[in-house]
Amino acid sequence: MTSFICPLCQTSFIQTNNTQVCENNHHFDIAKEGYLNLLPVQSKSSKNPGDNQEMMIARRAFLNTDGYLPLANKVAEVSKHYLAGNEQARILDLGCGEGYYTNIIKEKQPNYDLCGVDISKVAVRYAAKRYKSIDFCVASAYQIPLADDTLDLMIRIYAPSKAEELQRLIKKNCYLITVTPAPRHLYQLREVIYEQINAHAEDNEAVNGFSKIEKIGLNYTLEIESSQQLKDLINMTPFAWKFTKEKLDKLLNQSKWQIECDFNIEVFQKD
Repeated sequence: MTSFICPLCQTSFIQTNNTQVCENNHHFDIAKEGYLNLLPVQSKSSKNPGDNQEMMIARRAFLNTDGYLPLANKVAEVSKHYLAGNEQARILDLGCGEGYYTNIIKEKQPNYDLCGVDISKVAVRYAAKRYKSIDFCVASAYQIPLADDTLDLMIRIYAPSKAEELQRLIKKNCYLITVTPAPRHLYQLREVIYEQINAHAEDNEAVNGFSKIEKIGLNYTLEIESSQQLKDLINMTPFAWKFTKEKLDKLLNQSKWQIECDFNIEVFQKD
């Protein structure tokens, strides 16, 4: 847990019993599940920012079916490729949620120094409870409690961020891997909701201070035979707010579903 720094004064921690204490004597207790809450009250936009418990439970249930396992494996494979020869690399999974992707990467390369950050306390609590070999903390993506120039790789799957924090944290010539929805992602859900479907971006602009060095498309069809799996997929996305009862009933009346998964995986290198 000492890879994190104090969010109040940006100094390093020393662990005393079950508490992290910084150089200026700010104290942060390690939760019984094993995570740190490093989100100061003044940085919260609401009482419980980030994904709520219902969305987290739906995402956890869907991910447990391995519907997105091809994505997790591809991100782990790409990470390993760009960190070849660096067996002690430090990696941050930004917006780690309940730690599904973080854990797949750790399983593939157990020597990596891997940590996860998310603003959702309920998600981080679950991640820390389930994946004991990874350090997790609750924090804002716009004020990440890690020291300057400490990351060999940052992974950002659907997570917001700001370029200044990426530039601050990632070492010179090191990497950022992002995952965003590609044009056909979940198309069969969107065509039920919208009369006119707006395609997701084919690719994304380079982050300020970084150069894009690779773009990888990942497309596969998810065969769903369980209505509960379909409901979990819907409820873990913003589409849950878009479905009317009539449209959802129409979709659920089918006995099985074929849903396209379409992702852009892009690799950026710090200039």
